[in-house]
Amino acid sequence: MRGSGVGGLFGAVDDATGNSGFEFAARAGHAVSGIVHILIAYVIVRIALGDGGNADQSGALSTVAGTTGGTVALWVGAVAFVAMALWRLAEAAIGVHATEPNTSDDEGVSSLLDRGKALSLAVLYFAFAWTAARFALGNGTSSGRENAGLSARLMGSGLGKFVLVVVGIVIFCVGAYHVYKGVSKNFMDDLNITDNAAVRTTGIVGYVAKGLVLAGAGLLVGVAVVRTDPSQATGIDGAVKTLGTAPAGQILLFVAAIGVAAYGIYAFVMARYARM
Repeated sequence: MRGSGVGGLFGAVDDATGNSGFEFAARAGHAVSGIVHILIAYVIVRIALGDGGNADQSGALSTVAGTTGGTVALWVGAVAFVAMALWRLAEAAIGVHATEPNTSDDEGVSSLLDRGKALSLAVLYFAFAWTAARFALGNGTSSGRENAGLSARLMGSGLGKFVLVVVGIVIFCVGAYHVYKGVSKNFMDDLNITDNAAVRTTGIVGYVAKGLVLAGAGLLVGVAVVRTDPSQATGIDGAVKTLGTAPAGQILLFVAAIGVAAYGIYAFVMARYARM
C-alpha cells in the first residue's frame, strides 16, 4: 500500500484503496465485464446465424434482463461497475496500481498519461453502471439506436459534425491502441502473474479482436458524417453488422465472436490477477 505522505483527501483515497472489500468489489467489475463480452460474442453468433440482435453492451444486458433473476444480476453488475469506476478515480488521484508501493514510475509524463487513462475508464465504467441500472429498472434501450439519434442531432450543424469526427477519431485510436496492446503483449504488465501461454494467447486474441471492432466503429462514425447518414454511427453493433455484409461475412462474424469471447475470458483473468 502507498505511503501516508499524501494528506487530506488524497490520504483518504489512499486509505480506501487499502480496504479489501473495496478491492474485491472493484475486481468484480472485471468479472462483470467478462460476462458482458461473452454475451456480446453470443449475440454476434446469433447475427451470423441470421437471428438478429444488438452486438453491444445493450444487447448483452437485454439478454440478462430476459432471464430468471436477471434484474438482480443487473443490479449486482451496476454496483460492481460503480466500484470499478470509483477505483479508477482513486488511481487518477494517487496513481495506478494503488495497492502497490510508490515507484519512480509514479512521476513524470508516463504517470500523467496513466492517470488520464484511469479517469477515462472511470467515466466509461460509470456509463456502464448507468446502462445496467436502466435495464434493471426496465428502461433500457438499444445503444445503437441512441447513438444514431444523437448523431442525427449533431449532424444538423457544422460544429456537431466536427464533434462527431473527433469522436470517430478517438474511438478509432482507442481501437488501434487495443490492437497494439494485444500484439505487443503489454497487457501482461497489468497482471501480477508470470508469463502464461494460455493467458498470453487469450489476451492477444481478445485485445486484437476488440481493437479491430472499435476501430471499425470509429471509421463508421466518419463515414456517417461524410454521407450524412446517422444510421451508420451506431457504435460496435454497426461495426459488427457491417462486417457481416463483407465477402465471407458469416465466417468473419464467427471469428469476431471468438475474439470478443476471448477478451471476456481475459477479463476473468483480470478479476483474479490484475494489479490493483
